[in-house]
Amino acid sequence: MSVDGDVLAPSRILRFRAASSALHQRVDDSVMQAAPFASRENYARFLRFQYRLHLRVAPLYAAAELQALLPDLASRARLSRVENDLLDLGLVRPEVAESAPMLPLPEALGWLYVVEGSNMGAAFLLKAAIKLDLSEDFGARHLAAHPEGRGLHWRRFTEALDAIPLTTEEDRRAEAATVSAFSHVLDLVREELA
Repeated sequence: MSVDGDVLAPSRILRFRAASSALHQRVDDSVMQAAPFASRENYARFLRFQYRLHLRVAPLYAAAELQALLPDLASRARLSRVENDLLDLGLVRPEVAESAPMLPLPEALGWLYVVEGSNMGAAFLLKAAIKLDLSEDFGARHLAAHPEGRGLHWRRFTEALDAIPLTTEEDRRAEAATVSAFSHVLDLVREELA
């Protein structure tokens, strides 16, 4: 239930998933069609894509307001790990002209859901990266699991996200933001991996 008394589906996370599932599938399909683990050259393009995505959301992970609502948020940021992966492979950070403005709370929650959810699929990606002689310590740091495990780490995030009080209108904005975030990710896939 939202803070303004309107009844919504029981879980914000389930609503987010339902709102964005079609786009999420398109992103997954597009990434895999690009064969990012077929060669180190393809993987370099994948890292550029990851860099641009994590640069875009970096202000969210640094925001005190969001850290107060999602207590381990700062430790979840992966931009520095992507930067180290680029360095490991002798790659330069992409020149990025786009700015990364801070989003209002509802939109920020939608974007964080998308980026944090990507860490769940990273287990599969890490196995593929290992075939390129990459690892959690070299070139694929950003794909590493949290020490407590991916499942528990995700569950802690989703429980905290579900507990944040929002109005019905804010909840709908947050849901819409998941679609916007996946659309942005799809654009990045087309620009960097196509």
